[in-house]
Amino acid sequence: MTNIQFIQNQTNIAPKSIEATIKLLSEDCTIPFISRYRKDQTGNLDEVQIEDIAKAKKHYDEIIKRKESILKSIEEQKALSPELKSKIENSFDLQELEDFYLPYKKTRKTKADTARENGLEPLAKIIMSQSRSVVTDDIEFLASKYLNANVKNEDEAIQGARDIIAEWINENLFIRKNLRRLFQRKAEITTKVVKTKKDDEAAQKFNQYFDWAEPISKAPSHRLLAMLRAEAEGFVKLNVTVEKEEALDFIEENIIKNKNPDATEHLELAIKDSYKRLLEPAISNETLQEAKAKADIKAIDVFSENLRQLLLAPPLGEKRILAIDPGYRTGCKVVCLDEKGDLLNNETIYPHAPQNDTAMAMKKIRSMVNAYNIEAISIGNGTASRETEFFIKKIAFDKPVQVFVVSEAGASVYSASKIAREEFSNYDVTVRGSVSIGRRLSDPLAELVKIDPKSIGVGQYQHDVDQTKLQLALDSTVMSCVNSVGININTASKSLLSYVSGIGEKMAENIVAYRSENGPFEDRKQLKKVPRLGEKAYQQAAAFIRIKEGKNPLDNSAVHPEAYPIVEKMAKDLGIKTTDLIANKEKIAQIKPENYITAEIGILTLKDILKELEKPGLDPRKAAKIFEFDPNVRSIKDLKTGMILPGIVNNITAFGCFVDVGIKESGLVHISQLKEGFVSDVNEVVKMHQHVQVKVVEVDEARKRIQLTMIL
Repeated sequence: MTNIQFIQNQTNIAPKSIEATIKLLSEDCTIPFISRYRKDQTGNLDEVQIEDIAKAKKHYDEIIKRKESILKSIEEQKALSPELKSKIENSFDLQELEDFYLPYKKTRKTKADTARENGLEPLAKIIMSQSRSVVTDDIEFLASKYLNANVKNEDEAIQGARDIIAEWINENLFIRKNLRRLFQRKAEITTKVVKTKKDDEAAQKFNQYFDWAEPISKAPSHRLLAMLRAEAEGFVKLNVTVEKEEALDFIEENIIKNKNPDATEHLELAIKDSYKRLLEPAISNETLQEAKAKADIKAIDVFSENLRQLLLAPPLGEKRILAIDPGYRTGCKVVCLDEKGDLLNNETIYPHAPQNDTAMAMKKIRSMVNAYNIEAISIGNGTASRETEFFIKKIAFDKPVQVFVVSEAGASVYSASKIAREEFSNYDVTVRGSVSIGRRLSDPLAELVKIDPKSIGVGQYQHDVDQTKLQLALDSTVMSCVNSVGININTASKSLLSYVSGIGEKMAENIVAYRSENGPFEDRKQLKKVPRLGEKAYQQAAAFIRIKEGKNPLDNSAVHPEAYPIVEKMAKDLGIKTTDLIANKEKIAQIKPENYITAEIGILTLKDILKELEKPGLDPRKAAKIFEFDPNVRSIKDLKTGMILPGIVNNITAFGCFVDVGIKESGLVHISQLKEGFVSDVNEVVKMHQHVQVKVVEVDEARKRIQLTMIL
């Protein structure tokens, strides 16, 4: 099977599109670049499809590499028959390949190995043959012929023979494959509390799993991951089992021929031993790991989608912002930022208990708003957030000032990070945290890329899933978001630049250094002057960067420089300048894209160019909207069953969404409470940061749990 055939089986994408995509990937083209600027070659594949091809190709390469390793190992053991070689070469299932390799693996010494060394394999073959000519006396008599210094009596000889038979059964491909199917269809996952941990306070959040059982095939991802975490923390014991008798009956049907009832006795014992000692532990673990892998994919998908929505949250834009990190005893940390997010001033005010210096705090805020021409105020949603919001809204400003409450999740992580220390080496963590709160209002994407996504607080068991796969998925999501929006190369941080197609961390450093030495970029071509930024990197990156008020107006659009000559020809054919074509819908409507098709640029790309010319450089994100919580709700004590409240979705999981109603604790809207009727995917109903109306169903003040519904 070729890689194209394998990938087609995995993705159901046309071979021509797969071939073109693989070629582009092999030329170091990035997924954002291919999906946006090579549509005509790939047949208009989107980022998801291109990523699926890349993953399937990687899987194919892993299979080929494993095959080569297995074939080499068996060949070195001089055990590679033509039949076995053919089976391995024709298999494209990693699990099946491992089954082929199982008898030849060089692992620790087994009971069967010891029995073979003691010369008992011929006896095992006699019992396995189940010949009618062999009766019990004959087996015991035959066993006496295999006694030696290591085999003291007939019972030891027969036991050794059974050990060999048990290993043969374990290595039987047909039996392993069908037992896997049995486990996949009927296995049950059970958990039992560890008695010594039953009363531990930390164990109580897992009390649902103190005595739990369900089919593993039906266990939702969040529940399986919760069980595995409970086991990892030592609170429960977990097992994956099928009905023992059904498994044994199946093995007996395929091993025992009923020719010799006396041989049957020994075979039954070998089967039970093989199942208990070898088959059940291995296949039970395989089944659990397979279910865990599926749960990981689901959790990673949920996390990635949450992250995407968070990164693409509405930006306020280039405004002068006063940002507040609220607090009680230590006060509220206040910073003033200019339109580019640069720090202008920082202060600490004490409007709340125990100091209650409200008058002075008001005076300072008014003074800063006026002095720095502040247009909006950003308040972190942590401790003392609501009180700070009420305090700010009491101030009579000389001009309208918008007030926003923003998520401060991850701000403390950023403030202690290397990136923050480099940006603000002369300021402490409290100032850095406040800056982050302000900047994430003006541009969430630019600020949140500086923070490890696992610290942003929108995941579901993110620390329990495969960390390598998680990191790859999150990096892919961040890159997709950054490139879908585009970045201003003259204001972008090193962190933001590193996610631009074709750039990377080291090149981002070089760009920032070049910008510091030479001033703002005036056109995209200037990128080529950055040390170590070659033609390939330029090709991949150029169209994703924006240069506002540069020499060429196309540099502030998503039109790729390779298409500039075509745009210039379009303008020339219309008898106008390129600058007069941009945003001129009337003139653009007169253009027939099919007249401009070239060997490199086809109709799909040309249609994209015309759309971009209509609204060059348009930010695909919506504008930020002010949201107001219920002023009567400040803590969990204020909540009453039946209350209808405004809220903001601040996390989405497979089982529902969490909603911020303006207090420290977020409430859960279970998937069944999102709307009338069945909901299969939470994201079909709600999105991150969506403004919603919820009704309070239940409040557990002691456990700080709030149940909400959106069915009003």
